[in-house]
Amino acid sequence: MKLDDRSLDQLLPPDDEARIVWSYVEGLDLSPLLAQVKAVQGHPGQPPIDPRILLTLWILATLKGIGSAREVDRLTQKHISFEWVCGEVSVNYHTLADFRSRNEEFLSGLLTESVATLMQQGLVDLEEVAQDGMRVRAHAGASSFRREESLEECLEKARKQVEVLQTQVDEDEGAVSRRQQAARERAARERKERVEEALRQRKELVKRQQEVEKEKGRKPKKEARASTTDPDARTIKMPDGGFRPGFNVEFATDTKSGIIVGVDVVNVGSDSGQLLPMAKQIEERYEQMPERLLADGDFANIADIETLHAEHEVEVYSPIRNEEKMKSKGQDPYQAKAKDPRGVKAWRERMGTEEAKTIYKRRAQTAEWANARVRNFGFRQVVVRGLGKVRAVAILYALTHNLMQTMLLKRRSTGGKAG
Repeated sequence: MKLDDRSLDQLLPPDDEARIVWSYVEGLDLSPLLAQVKAVQGHPGQPPIDPRILLTLWILATLKGIGSAREVDRLTQKHISFEWVCGEVSVNYHTLADFRSRNEEFLSGLLTESVATLMQQGLVDLEEVAQDGMRVRAHAGASSFRREESLEECLEKARKQVEVLQTQVDEDEGAVSRRQQAARERAARERKERVEEALRQRKELVKRQQEVEKEKGRKPKKEARASTTDPDARTIKMPDGGFRPGFNVEFATDTKSGIIVGVDVVNVGSDSGQLLPMAKQIEERYEQMPERLLADGDFANIADIETLHAEHEVEVYSPIRNEEKMKSKGQDPYQAKAKDPRGVKAWRERMGTEEAKTIYKRRAQTAEWANARVRNFGFRQVVVRGLGKVRAVAILYALTHNLMQTMLLKRRSTGGKAG
């Protein structure tokens, strides 16, 4: 067997993605995470892993379409790019998984900071933003959704399991290690907490169904159910037309640059009502509202359109619902209705112009394109539970997309030259 005495740095090609990602991460402000490090030189204890290593590993993994912490762990010992990032630092999948799922606020701050930097450089202006939603599978199976009676039974079993494990203080010597026992107790407690949360969320779903029943005058087709695996997950319509447990991920993309500037995750299958919250998120992040918002017809919520017009002077470019059906009946879909408020009236009339149709075409070129790239990164199903953790994963995908797009923008701004 031939031995290779070259260093990791010598083995890694100069243009490898790992070098690019590491350089990008080095330029980010990770002080909030570094401030959490309590290790003191000369004192006992395991030194923490540099957060720059963990963030680089995750962005690199995302570029390669890898979303499993266990797989990233394996690659740190088998793949030169991942080995180079780690150097001689040992990383395990627990640390990787915890870093990704517990740092939603930090990752969101990175998104804001990185986009704000691009704004200062004149690469992003936020004058026009396109929004689009994408459905991703949840880490929950259809069989985990249960009715109230079944949830109560599951909760009783979970409580008993916790009690049994807590009373198992002494066992046969060597049968179960303290670490194994602690893991079992933790798993039992977490299951109990998930079932309790499922019961709570089911009550909210029932209340919502009652409100819809009162408003529309009809009873829901199915009894409300909640998942014992991920109480935040909902059964929604997926891109292939089937219904499965999932989440609705919303990305907002600056049409000038193709940079994702806003991210949200909701457990509602419809995009209706998601336009105003995203606009407010953008304002909160960058202290600036877009002048124009582009979105497909599912986003055309009358209340959102009016509020954006009246309170924020934002023009919405979104197709009129049932436009073709109205035309077939001889009706003008762009004619304002008698009860339309001023903002909605302006929207209807605007969407009938050729200028609006030209502007609207930019939505597909940006929002749909950004979503497609994220899909190509492998964002089809999450392996984490809960809206907060799924949102952290979505932001990580947005950061990865923005890294690639930033490189392209800077190449363009320098006439194709590197740097």
